[in-house]
Amino acid sequence: MKNFNQKFAKVYVALTFAATFAMVLGLHMPRGAQADEVYARNLVKSMSDYLAAQKAISFTYDASLEIVTTDHQKLALTNSGTMILNRPNKLRATRFGGFADVEMLFDGKTVTLLGKNMNQYAQFDMPGTIDHLIDELRKKYNKPLPAADLIMADVYEQIMPQVIDVKDLGSGVIGGMQCDHLAFRTKDVDWQIWIARGDRPYPCRYVITSKIIADSPQYSIQLANWKTGDEVATDDFTFKNMTKAQKIDLKDIAELNDLPEHYQTGGTK
Repeated sequence: MKNFNQKFAKVYVALTFAATFAMVLGLHMPRGAQADEVYARNLVKSMSDYLAAQKAISFTYDASLEIVTTDHQKLALTNSGTMILNRPNKLRATRFGGFADVEMLFDGKTVTLLGKNMNQYAQFDMPGTIDHLIDELRKKYNKPLPAADLIMADVYEQIMPQVIDVKDLGSGVIGGMQCDHLAFRTKDVDWQIWIARGDRPYPCRYVITSKIIADSPQYSIQLANWKTGDEVATDDFTFKNMTKAQKIDLKDIAELNDLPEHYQTGGTK
């Protein structure tokens, strides 16, 4: 669960009315909802092992991010996208929202970021694995990938080491898929995950809530159309400039920013 403080400095997700209502009244857990910790951890470990064993993965996603105004109003920013990866070092990701239409390609040596609306792209060298790409995008470029924790080589090691509390919330349904619904707490964040039941325990939904920032901001991502192995369409991860996009510096592609231009961070507007 790395770099959440940086993530939540800019990005927040709204609570639903039902969740807010439950918090106001006090959440009454069903009997047995306090899971056996070993069992719950094993569910996450099984998911992690399953994901690590998949050399090719693809899925679509819907994400919801939120900013909080100086008068504590929460404003949700939503986007959708796709992800295709071939381990250890090939990845293509798209993100489409109200203010951005972005594609990223990684061929194991070079990263290409294409802003489709402006028909501009930036490139930089980054030889290495998908894990290395994710770490560098977070730390050096402050541009985390969607579902980044869930596509690294060892998901368990990413999300479990700092857990101090575990709850099994029983069965949940995401996109028609019956899932195990688990909730975890660390010192700085609470997080929930819905894991598909059966012999393909992939993540269906992932929600992270900050405990150290006012208004408890959240980030939420829901995964669908999960495919692995031969189900994944063959892809070319090398950038081909078919639209004759203009090459510019990374910092000049406005579509790659976390917020649209008419939003301001800090201070007053």
